[in-house]
Amino acid sequence: MLDGSIGITRRARRGMLREWRLHALSIFSLAVAFVCLGAALLVVTNLRSIEDRWAKAGRASIYLKESATQQDIEAFKTALGAVPGVTKVRYVSSGQARSEFGLLEMDSKSELAALPVEAFPASIEVEVKPEMTEAEMADIVAKIKMLPSVEDVETYQAWTDRLSRLVRGGVAASALLALVVFASVLAVVGSTIRLALQRRKTEVEVLKLVGATDRFVKGPFLLEGSAQGGLGAVGAVALLAALFLLVRGRLDGELAALVGVEPSFLPLSVVVGMVGVGALLGMTAAALGLRRLVSV
Repeated sequence: MLDGSIGITRRARRGMLREWRLHALSIFSLAVAFVCLGAALLVVTNLRSIEDRWAKAGRASIYLKESATQQDIEAFKTALGAVPGVTKVRYVSSGQARSEFGLLEMDSKSELAALPVEAFPASIEVEVKPEMTEAEMADIVAKIKMLPSVEDVETYQAWTDRLSRLVRGGVAASALLALVVFASVLAVVGSTIRLALQRRKTEVEVLKLVGATDRFVKGPFLLEGSAQGGLGAVGAVALLAALFLLVRGRLDGELAALVGVEPSFLPLSVVVGMVGVGALLGMTAAALGLRRLVSV
């Protein structure tokens, strides 16, 4: 059994080296398809991270009217600090808001850096416990909005809901794209294996004449198909990683600070899954391609 497996592996390696141009073209085609799928998954992964970060932010920004006095601000802070579930209350002046966006260190030629301090409204930032429900938060916000000196209250829940819908749409689009990629893998690998089999038709006929089993005849082609699918996925991940590092290096730090999440690459489980699925699909495509040409 072990000798037979070694022999199949050697024949598969010899076949791929002998027809390396054919297999390289197949692997390149699969890599392009997997890059499209990986890019979609990368976008969805980062959007989901932002969604989780915003959903657990547990904060609200209270914007006061210009007529609000320092006494009003202190009264607000005291009253909010006594509300159950509120963990932190902080007053942020216009100057502090401008500084926290990192605009003071930006290039003086930047349009954002040229904005006056008054462009950044002062606010009272309130942080609540993560376990506080949306209903409890909405009740607190409704009461705050009734106060005469309050201009507006932002809880970022509307943005989280919009982002959730966007993530769900991205997941659906990724699933559809996955079906297209899987069909491409089956078509490309199947065609490549059939062509390789035609080129080695004489070798296969000789093996059948001397009594070789179907497993021994078909084994190398199945390994070649699996290798094509797996290597195509590996190439796609490598290319996607290079593009990700290039884009992240050019990404403004202010944008990451604004959304509250640093860009991240695909999780290891997704990468391993892509490679595994590629190898499995490659082997399946090879088996389908051999079904009509090699009797079972």
